[in-house]
Amino acid sequence: MADALFEKVAFIGIGLIGSSMARRMSADGLVTTIVGCARSEETRDKAVALGVVSEAFEDSADAVDGADLVVIATPIGSYGAIAKAIAPALKPGAIVTDVGSVKQAVVDAVAPHLNTENAFVPGHPIAGTEDSGPESGFPELFDGRWTILTPTDETDAAAVEKVKTLWQSMGAMVDTMTPSHHDMVLAITSHLPHLIAYTIVGTATDLEDDLRQEVVKYSASGFRDFTRIAASDPVMWRDIFLNNRDATLETLQRFSEDLTALQRAIRRGEGDTLEELFARTRKIRRGIIDAKQAD
Repeated sequence: MADALFEKVAFIGIGLIGSSMARRMSADGLVTTIVGCARSEETRDKAVALGVVSEAFEDSADAVDGADLVVIATPIGSYGAIAKAIAPALKPGAIVTDVGSVKQAVVDAVAPHLNTENAFVPGHPIAGTEDSGPESGFPELFDGRWTILTPTDETDAAAVEKVKTLWQSMGAMVDTMTPSHHDMVLAITSHLPHLIAYTIVGTATDLEDDLRQEVVKYSASGFRDFTRIAASDPVMWRDIFLNNRDATLETLQRFSEDLTALQRAIRRGEGDTLEELFARTRKIRRGIIDAKQAD
């Protein structure tokens, strides 16, 4: 295809993000050939049957053979082993990127295994749902959403530009920042909210049977939103918290201090303090809507 950005793309992991990228690439003719890799035979068969990939492999080295772009889209804890396995099979000039929600740990896990002929462009599309598997993907997932690229000083600039162009072609807005800065930002905007959601829903599951049933039956929108977040892939989020430990703990400490202050204001009946806080947080919501980042 004359307009194809890459001849062959290999996805290591064909879940929500990987399958959504593949669908968009196919729909817009951004690549010529798309293959995938997954440990589960069921996942491989399903991805091929759905037309997400033309071929699916169990061995990651087989999948990347001849690929111009390799997209790692698995739980972060597997990145190091994947990079070690695919490195000898990468063709010279092939670009490796990823979609993980943590970036410094990803750079540390992947970059040492690659040689100088293969650029690593870490990436994170800030888009998704609680669903998983190749059947959950859809090509519009990235429309109007941000993707953050976190190249290091050693990353080839031309490779970064090519990956940036790919994401923009898939409908995303693209920004760049350092891996460590990304991890602090996402600890606040994504990782802490997920941790809170898991905790709140976990608290509900520990209630007495009759009260727990009523909580489910009479769930208000706030609790329903928490259950949606808490339904996210448990393996993926386990790896996110373990690999962004420092930023998450720092953010969690600040949250704990703010929560203590809020608890004190409620106990003391400080209505003005509560109203001032709620007014400030309401402005944040309006800013998200104005930025067109609200569903």
